[in-house]
Amino acid sequence: MTEPRKPSQRALRTWARVREFALGLPGATEEFPWGETVAKVNKKVFVFMGVDDGTYPMGLTVKLTDEEAHAHALTAPGAEPAGYGLGKAGWVRVPLDEKGAPAADLLCDWVEESYRTIAPKRLIAELDGAGE
Repeated sequence: MTEPRKPSQRALRTWARVREFALGLPGATEEFPWGETVAKVNKKVFVFMGVDDGTYPMGLTVKLTDEEAHAHALTAPGAEPAGYGLGKAGWVRVPLDEKGAPAADLLCDWVEESYRTIAPKRLIAELDGAGE
């Protein structure tokens, strides 16, 4: 059995930036079910961020209900519908350490879309500034 590869510094920086963005969304919390890092809103997961144990491969899993965003996400190198039947509901797993992996800005856009499909309307209004 071979040792797992360490993720690249780029993947680690991307992961950290996306995690910070996700946890900055209104009502977002971080939890660690199944040994995995997730961001939740209203007790529901809106992004799976993988296992932060420094092993390879690193990735994010988001729910994209917009057909164009979903199709775009699936064109990312190594991207695939999420396992455990989640892919049928629009969940996509995107590796962070593949050559040509999406930039953090695009991943944050996808995290926000996933958040918007899960979050209650009052938190979406807060995100949009209507709660001010």
